[in-house]
Amino acid sequence: MNSLPERVRQLADGTHTSRQLVEDCLAAIEAPDGEGTRAFMQVNANTARAEADRWDTRRKNGQKIPPFAGIPMALKDLFDVEGDVTRAGSTVLRNAAPATKDAPCIHRLRNAGFIFMGRTTMVEFAFGGLGQNPHYGTPLSVYDRATGRVPGGSSSGSAVAVVDGMADIAMGTDTGGSCRIPAAFNGLTGYKPSTGRIPTTGVYPLSFTLDSVGPIGRTVDCCAAVDAILAEDWNGAPKPVEKSELKLGVLQNFVTNTLDEMVAKTYGDALSRLSAAGVKLIDVTIPAIDDIPAANAKGGFAPAEAWAHHRERLATQASEYDPRVSTRIQTGEKQSAADYIDALHARKRLIAEAHAVTRDYDAILMPSAAHIPPKLTDIETEADYIRLNMLTLRNTSVGNFLDRCSISLPANAPGEAPVGLMLVGEHGADQSLFNIAATLEKVLHTR
Repeated sequence: MNSLPERVRQLADGTHTSRQLVEDCLAAIEAPDGEGTRAFMQVNANTARAEADRWDTRRKNGQKIPPFAGIPMALKDLFDVEGDVTRAGSTVLRNAAPATKDAPCIHRLRNAGFIFMGRTTMVEFAFGGLGQNPHYGTPLSVYDRATGRVPGGSSSGSAVAVVDGMADIAMGTDTGGSCRIPAAFNGLTGYKPSTGRIPTTGVYPLSFTLDSVGPIGRTVDCCAAVDAILAEDWNGAPKPVEKSELKLGVLQNFVTNTLDEMVAKTYGDALSRLSAAGVKLIDVTIPAIDDIPAANAKGGFAPAEAWAHHRERLATQASEYDPRVSTRIQTGEKQSAADYIDALHARKRLIAEAHAVTRDYDAILMPSAAHIPPKLTDIETEADYIRLNMLTLRNTSVGNFLDRCSISLPANAPGEAPVGLMLVGEHGADQSLFNIAATLEKVLHTR
């Protein structure tokens, strides 16, 4: 699999054409034994071919073109794209009017030259960490497909599209882990930026407090390049730092409870490799994190804000929703204004308390998820679904609640169960976090 910088070089030196890249992606999408029909809700085959030919012609004629011109990208089905209906993984919105213009973030990607292969399946309205969608199908994690395991959510189709070669990079959103969880469950890299860096206008909302827009790719370089285009505040080229100069906190509380055996082993091995490479790892406890469940005891921000958005539609179309999604949204109705304000105050306090501990570290390390991808049969009952969904979101949601940037890197060896190593940085320290991630990636991939 190639990184975006490698794709740029291949197109520039003529070893690949954009049309070849698009045809390879379409072949993967259309493979009869593949996940294409479940990973994509809409495929733009004819448009993608025409755009590829246009970029190839301009490149052949020596015309000036954007750096990523002709590289295939997949889009989560909650971004407004001019002429497309934004369904957000639902049937409720299937008859909605098409978008009249691109979302700002999509406009930036289009100007950078990416070719949009289509719209990927997601958890309905982005409200879930496991990746199921009863309306359009659930693509399987790349791991242990014979058994059938969840892909992680909510950006499920985006991750599967990248890992199966249906696109070179994919766009997702992250409200509680929706880029990092599917990345971790499929051996990919997923990025959650500092909230507010990237515009969310034209992106179907789950929680206006917590929503962020981020990429899922094969490498740190892939995610960095797209992040820079989306945020327009740096050049997108991470600079690895000297390993011996890094001081990383290894979180000891909350996120390491109930790790399954494979995650505990792989995470421990990753920490050992980093330490042996000269990275300074220091055990750290952040008491504020233990108080997050109490701050969210009345439901938290996502249910309250989703309820405010969906309440009128639920009054007339509740039967069309995925019941596992509508049930979560409806819990927001039980929160009072006082409950919501209390949560705001608690969050502000806990952000400050956490910063007082973490400001002495370059980043904080933890497992991306407490377990490997669950089997589909593990979540058949409502009780099991609720339990595993909450456990899946537990670690990643820390970064959203504390308003941090965060990245998940694959820590497992090829062929092993996918396990993510997560780095969490301070709010606004996105470029620094990419530099650190690029450094750790080289260690983790050297075996």
